[in-house]
Amino acid sequence: MQIDVITWYLEMLDPAQLRPKLSEHANLEIRQAEVPCPELSRFLYASVGGQWYWCDRLPWAYDRWLSYLNRPEVETWVAYQSGTPAGYIELEAQAEGSVEITCFGLLPQFIGQGLGGHLLTVGVQRAWARGTRRLWVHTCSLDGPYAYKNYESRGFTRYDTRVTRQDLPDTPPGPWPHSNSPAPP
Repeated sequence: MQIDVITWYLEMLDPAQLRPKLSEHANLEIRQAEVPCPELSRFLYASVGGQWYWCDRLPWAYDRWLSYLNRPEVETWVAYQSGTPAGYIELEAQAEGSVEITCFGLLPQFIGQGLGGHLLTVGVQRAWARGTRRLWVHTCSLDGPYAYKNYESRGFTRYDTRVTRQDLPDTPPGPWPHSNSPAPP
């Protein structure tokens, strides 16, 4: 199917812009995945983005995942709820002191529990701790219903909007090939 996809580009230019939201969920832990692990990153990418048409990295071979992750510019932070991966945020340092949030989101069963604001807050704090001059992200009309609002609520401001026509499969890819993606909560 062909649809128009709206992409919003947002940025934060000063750490003082962050409006933190921290969760009081018991047993919530956010840890850096310090060892480059394509299996973990592919699992997170497919599990978080499967229902939102995240398709770009699905065809990547193991070696491509490893070379992408095995760079000092990339950090992956994983949220665990009671020991279970609940979501993640991936940061990539770029030229001139910019850091991009390249991936961010929650697994379907953790959406709507207040974990996203906490995870985004921790990711933003980590990005600023790297000596960042500009933090940016893009989200689109295919992403989860809370994505844009979460970025805006944490202090990001929109600096650009683009509309593109995209050819997409009739249904999102789901977390693994030939699966039916669970309906969002």
